[in-house]
Amino acid sequence: MLLADLVGVSAAVSATRARSKKIELLAAMLRRLAPDETAPAVSYLSGRPRQDRLGVGWATVYAIDSAAAEEASLEILEVDINLEGLAGMSGPGSKKMREDLLAAMFGRATEAEQRFLRDLIVRNLRQGALEGVMADAVAVALGVTPDRVRRAAMLEGDLVTVASRALAEGPDALGTSSLGLFTPVQPMLAKTAATAGEAVTGLGLAFVEWKLDGARIQAHRRGTEVAVYTRNLRDITSGVPEVVASVLEYPASSFILDGEALLFGPSGPEQFQDSMSRFGAEVSDQAPPLRAFYFDCLHLDGVDLIDQPLVERRGALTSAVPGESLVGSVLTDDPEIADRFFDDSVAAGYEGVVVKDPNQPYEAGRRGSGWLKVKPTHTLDLLVLAAEWGSGRREGWLSNLHLGAADGKGGYVMLGKTFKGLTDEMLAWQTERFLEIEDHRNRNTVFLKPEIVYEIAFDGVQRSTRYPGGVTLRFARVKRYREDKGPEDTDTIETVRAFARG
Repeated sequence: MLLADLVGVSAAVSATRARSKKIELLAAMLRRLAPDETAPAVSYLSGRPRQDRLGVGWATVYAIDSAAAEEASLEILEVDINLEGLAGMSGPGSKKMREDLLAAMFGRATEAEQRFLRDLIVRNLRQGALEGVMADAVAVALGVTPDRVRRAAMLEGDLVTVASRALAEGPDALGTSSLGLFTPVQPMLAKTAATAGEAVTGLGLAFVEWKLDGARIQAHRRGTEVAVYTRNLRDITSGVPEVVASVLEYPASSFILDGEALLFGPSGPEQFQDSMSRFGAEVSDQAPPLRAFYFDCLHLDGVDLIDQPLVERRGALTSAVPGESLVGSVLTDDPEIADRFFDDSVAAGYEGVVVKDPNQPYEAGRRGSGWLKVKPTHTLDLLVLAAEWGSGRREGWLSNLHLGAADGKGGYVMLGKTFKGLTDEMLAWQTERFLEIEDHRNRNTVFLKPEIVYEIAFDGVQRSTRYPGGVTLRFARVKRYREDKGPEDTDTIETVRAFARG
């Protein structure tokens, strides 16, 4: 199949907001694929290449200036072969070889295909069809319920593999998936609630537990064999020897544990970025040790537990893991107790809490209503310094915002960027308004006169060497335009730094 067919579907998916329409478009495409085209097509339409690491970044990809082809001729399988070639290049001269390969592939691509390929390679393909939508589309294409596809993907940890096999062999292939030690399982995720008390009011009796601000891990053990995986199912066993050593001391001999790893000092959890720096660093004698805390057990001594209610999985967890390695929690149906536990958790340095239904089975890969996360939300009034032109469904609109705080000297310091929280109405308004106050521009960015202030919500502030103020916002998103405020009302960089110190 031609890449142009897939690009057309991607554009159509980007252009619609209706989930049902996205699923219909994707399912129709999946039915047309040859078996060997399924894996790359499912990956591309989920917004990422099939290969984990391609060895090229934004600068390299966007520096390629090949003239676009007049007619479509590039096939999906050719793209996959080329990307596999990119991933396999290394050593002296590999940079030039990658550039040559990209130039040749882009030279075969039409203008629309070039835009798609660039965004795909740098993982910036905003088409509104992540794995949740794709799983539902696979189910429609196969004529089965979405739960069957999701469960198979959960157990194998890979929707692409599951979809490829089932679309080639038929729906019965979904039944071949099973939970297995040393095959990582997609993690269960949580939706958001406003307060812990509100979450408990909705669920009734519930576990309220610490929400740790570290790296999600999954620990597998059989006897003396241990493996540790990230939330993206990457094997990091060799990089976390202290986690492996602690797991080997646990009384049970066979299990799959779900938890979080982080740096933990004398006064409690360290900052997220410090934990992440240690998590991705080479192990040395000087490296501070990570500490693991666990909150779920999916398998224990030969018994699979994912279909069991949380209360039973928690019982298994407490029998397998010593108390000092368990996430702190309280079981309650009292909203006041839940809110008090939240306040105490935040005061102790935790990110917030997760409120969990004791009767909920483990729904891997989904943001189920049985898990509700609660975090304190902060806001700042920040100046919009610039905006970047959007892509995909936001093409033609100014979208990604450059946010700035006042520097106390009459100027502004950039803190980072966000495109989250913007409705279509706001995108249309700000595109028109920003162009009226344009100061200058480059290829993709319109820089503004200092006039527009937005209220920005964020989860925290962390150190950054990328931005001149030395800090940036975590999970920044737009709440509203502050028409009642001008640039003189912008929060200062010292206010922002105070959040980091806090």
